[in-house]
Amino acid sequence: MRMGKTGPVRMVSNRSAAIIGAGATLAALLSGCASSAFMGRDGPTSGHITGATVPGPGQAALLIDVTDPVARRINTAMKPAGFATTFGQGVPYGALIGPGDTLQIAVFEAPPALLFGPGIEGASNGLASPSQRGTSLPDLIVNAAGQVDVPFAGRIDALGRAPQQVAAQIVARLRGKAHDPQVVVNIAKGASSAVTVVGDVTNSVRMPLTFKGERLLDALAAAGGSRDPVDKVNLELTRDGRHTGLPLDDLIAMPDQNIFLRPGDVVTLSYQPASFTVLGATGRNDEVKFEARGITLAQALGRMGGLRDDRANPHGVFIFRLEDPAALDGVSGVAPNADGKVPVIYRVDLRNPVAFFAAQHFGIRDHDVVYVTNAPITDIQKFVTIIGAAIYPVIAVKAANL
Repeated sequence: MRMGKTGPVRMVSNRSAAIIGAGATLAALLSGCASSAFMGRDGPTSGHITGATVPGPGQAALLIDVTDPVARRINTAMKPAGFATTFGQGVPYGALIGPGDTLQIAVFEAPPALLFGPGIEGASNGLASPSQRGTSLPDLIVNAAGQVDVPFAGRIDALGRAPQQVAAQIVARLRGKAHDPQVVVNIAKGASSAVTVVGDVTNSVRMPLTFKGERLLDALAAAGGSRDPVDKVNLELTRDGRHTGLPLDDLIAMPDQNIFLRPGDVVTLSYQPASFTVLGATGRNDEVKFEARGITLAQALGRMGGLRDDRANPHGVFIFRLEDPAALDGVSGVAPNADGKVPVIYRVDLRNPVAFFAAQHFGIRDHDVVYVTNAPITDIQKFVTIIGAAIYPVIAVKAANL
């Protein structure tokens, strides 16, 4: 059998046609790869994020590179003022008289008694000798003006005074009326000298203050403690219209923050688990909860499974946050939102080893979004995969027809 020249030539021509057809398909795909709809992405690229933070009209957010000084400044700004800074250490409250308090007043005088008849309480409770005569007055309630009416002594100013001071004033008023008077004043029911403990405690209570001088943790103990884990709750104090709070485990660890309480204080224990959201080229896309005390960026990277070796761009790690202007040290240019917060995007370059030191100080806040962009090669890999899937059937069909 003789093979003519046309045979080999026809085979080469068929193969060329296959290659040309594949090339045409590749060219068509290349012409469409510029469209984002052609090849899906997990989110914005580093370029898109940087473009949204270009200074000038329409700037959507402020871009800040995370360095060690920036991380320390942000970490300092995140720390709550604390109870001692906001309210001071205070002093033991004792038992000062306030509106609504019920007073027990006993008046004794030496014989011969002039105003008050013989009494039985003086000798029985050790307040006076058996030779003294006295009377226990009916319980008296301090009015809204802080005053109380005492027979033969008149109207006594009791607001904000110790029982001993009120007793001395009554004695002064009775001199010349009673024979060598002595007065004992006790607070029977301290309606005004109490603090309120509410929230995620075992039992909400109104705890009266005593001469001992109760502190924040005493109030928590009086309410039966927390119903939730200590590292998941905040303890907050409201006093005279001011308000501040600390994680409960911070309060336990810092005795100087366990300040003295005052009448009218409201102690609230709140269970508010914090969380941040992880998106992009990480080992875990999820909402990650963390302790009330907070965590650092380094800890967050560990909890989210780190960066994916096959996709992540270590230069493009971003933290999206609505930041308090006070934490920006006067650097802005972006208008605050309706809540007074400034949209800020913090950028971390994990290719730089020094960035890992900064990550140990940069605190993650509740509602932060940590986003890791894809490396540029990822889009090329996706493109090659799509091209391979498109070309392989074409070549296979052409080869089968040769």
